[in-house]
Amino acid sequence: MAYEDLLYDVTNNVATITINRPERMNAFRVTTYFEMIDALKTAGWDDDVAVIVITGAGGRAFGVGGDSGDKKSGRAVQGVLGVPVEEIHSLIRDAPKPVIAKVNGFAIGGGNVMATICDMTICSDKSVFGQVGPKVGSVDPGFGTAYLARIVGEKKAREIWYMCRRYSAQEALEMGLVNKVVPEADLDAEVDAWCAEIVERSPTAIAIAKRSFNADSENIKGIANMGFQTVAHYYATDEAKEGGAAFREKRKPDFRGVLKKSKAES
Repeated sequence: MAYEDLLYDVTNNVATITINRPERMNAFRVTTYFEMIDALKTAGWDDDVAVIVITGAGGRAFGVGGDSGDKKSGRAVQGVLGVPVEEIHSLIRDAPKPVIAKVNGFAIGGGNVMATICDMTICSDKSVFGQVGPKVGSVDPGFGTAYLARIVGEKKAREIWYMCRRYSAQEALEMGLVNKVVPEADLDAEVDAWCAEIVERSPTAIAIAKRSFNADSENIKGIANMGFQTVAHYYATDEAKEGGAAFREKRKPDFRGVLKKSKAES
């Protein structure tokens, strides 16, 4: 498959998937979702690939989730939300080999969720992590919340989602959201070193270990599927639409006012 939005490379038994939309902070449009699915399937079941690295082009961002320029009404009809975000999450977890998020810059919103789901995360010291969902009328009801809580703890996970703050690379390291922080100039070499170690390990033993780790949290997939159904209905409400409108118009959203109006009219 020839990709428009991704770069795909296999070198020294490492498959590197680069989100190549730096002009949009590596945000996902409809095309990006389906290309990522294809790339993850290809790398996940290629016996010559020992480890998968996901990263973003341009040095400014790992990813910021869905492209705000894509209207929900124009999304492809696949996945509960019109784009197959839950399939990407499953493929990262189901690949029988480690998936490493190489983060340089912003990992925000859906980008933060993807980095959370990856087996390991290595980032530069200029990286920034955080959520925006409740600021723009959105939320991740599965791995981005429940699995995040397993990583950073319930209190911190709730803070991340309720407050929508930004966290430095060092703060992310201290809360357990990333495995290693290095200077930006050393990021590629550090990830290469981690991958080289994995390449020397038994692929079957690693696959069994990953399945075993996942078994403990696999119930979150069922919660996520149910949650995405709820979010799909939420997106149709005036309250959710207010978040997107306010973001595009560069103003503060009036969620409470819209909610009161909707209740009064119902």
